Amino acid sequence: MRLQPRNRKLYKKALEIFTLSRNISNYLVHDLSALQSNGSENPHIYFTGDIIRQSDDLADRIIKAENRTFQDDRIEEANSLIHITNKLYKNCERLEQSNSNGKEFLILLRKELKKFKYLHRNWMMTL
Repeated sequence: MRLQPRNRKLYKKALEIFTLSRNISNYLVHDLSALQSNGSENPHIYFTGDIIRQSDDLADRIIKAENRTFQDDRIEEANSLIHITNKLYKNCERLEQSNSNGKEFLILLRKELKKFKYLHRNWMMTL
């Protein structure tokens, strides 16, 4: 099984998104971990973990898609990236609604996701 992807730009962008997501999550978790005035926890704190989990899955799916034998399997795996990217983008929007100082970083992550989507569309043509 080959561990290096053919499309290094897309793979590198996926790794950048993972690193950025992890750093944003670490930053936001401090703001969102405090209990609210009514004693409940902030519901947005769970989205910080979701962005890490989803962004971690991007690079793995790229490798899986390129290592599939049949074209239909490669395309199916590559299409799953669209779903993951959309969920990640939506979670960024949800986190922007939270009461945190890190909202500016989420805008940066969404811009990187748009670049990833562009690279992904081009990559899909080569599968």
